[in-house]
Amino acid sequence: MTAYLPRVFTLCLLFVWSLSAAAGELIARCGQGYLERVDGHLVLHVKGTPYEMGYQHGALLKDEIKSLVHHLFDVKGKEMKIDFMGAKLTPKEVVTAINKYQKDFIPKRFQEEIQGLADAVGMSVEDAAAANGIPELFHCSGFALLGATTADGQVLHGRVLDYAVDWRLQEHPVIIIGEPNGRIPFCNVSYAGFIGSVTGMNAETVSLGEMGGRGMFLWTGTPMAFLMRRALEEAHNLDEAIAIFRDSKRTCEYYYVFADGRNNRAVGVDGSADRFHVIEAGKAHPRLPTPIPDTVLLSGDKRYQCLCELVKKVRTNDGKFTVDQAVHLMDAPVAMKSNLHDVLMAPGPGKLWVKHASPDKQPAWTQRAHAIDFKTLLAQPMPTSGGKEIPYGKPAVQAAAAN
Repeated sequence: MTAYLPRVFTLCLLFVWSLSAAAGELIARCGQGYLERVDGHLVLHVKGTPYEMGYQHGALLKDEIKSLVHHLFDVKGKEMKIDFMGAKLTPKEVVTAINKYQKDFIPKRFQEEIQGLADAVGMSVEDAAAANGIPELFHCSGFALLGATTADGQVLHGRVLDYAVDWRLQEHPVIIIGEPNGRIPFCNVSYAGFIGSVTGMNAETVSLGEMGGRGMFLWTGTPMAFLMRRALEEAHNLDEAIAIFRDSKRTCEYYYVFADGRNNRAVGVDGSADRFHVIEAGKAHPRLPTPIPDTVLLSGDKRYQCLCELVKKVRTNDGKFTVDQAVHLMDAPVAMKSNLHDVLMAPGPGKLWVKHASPDKQPAWTQRAHAIDFKTLLAQPMPTSGGKEIPYGKPAVQAAAAN
């Protein structure tokens, strides 16, 4: 398994709302959760305790989760082997081994959520946990686009995920609208069965994206995807998001871009296992070859020139980018053939545009953008009729509720 240093790119864009979100089509309901289709994209609403949210997730996406886990572990997982501490192991064996190092660092509430998901799907909690460990192998690349010089002061945050389109994750994408009891509601760009996060925003206008590097075997700590999920649920502003990562036991080599739509601020973060650096917009850094005003640019691979071309595009366009133009800034050559998803987030107004790779493995940048209005979806009332009703009340749920 190879890895490389990512590139992180933050800049300022002028935008207008050129893409609009569509009304949803209700598919199914379970407890306080429900599943709908919005602008052609599955949107999963989960709400309540961690166990309840996990159970709703598993019940409403049961078939999708079973199909994806089967492919990950029983099909693709048996075709490939990963060098792990002198042995050739399957991805499932690797993430199961990694979980032994990380279990004590995963917040209990996320373990309860995985238990709820496993109970609803009818799979072992060990398999559910192993599936949720797959992001520890992502070690992808990406960039972020943010803004401080836009016409109305809003922020745009772009994120490219380049990772293994042949793993068929793109066949089961889902936007998760989470409302955890006592915590911040969030929007998570995810896949069926995955409760962690690699791309998302919350109701406090904080948006997050990650890029993986090297640091193999430095797994004793909280998995990246659960640190991201913690920040979505707990960070009321950029400084709180930074603190969550700074003060946690981290793993491997990861880079992040955090944005704050309310305070019009963005930073790049080197949040690796053995170091932590915050790079403010326009500031120099050892991995920042040429500081550029209103940008944060981190690069360690040969595609640095591609990012420089993006900077030129922003400057020559005189800050008059529409959302549609900003989405296309994430096209090749910045995106790779393994481009799994592209997301443009506007955390201030709570909007995002999502592209996924196609089932026939065409990269995400070649596909159409799905328009999602997070604030509208969060505000809409829980439907009490329509769609398929999936019972919530198996004995395991009753026992969990009693505890």
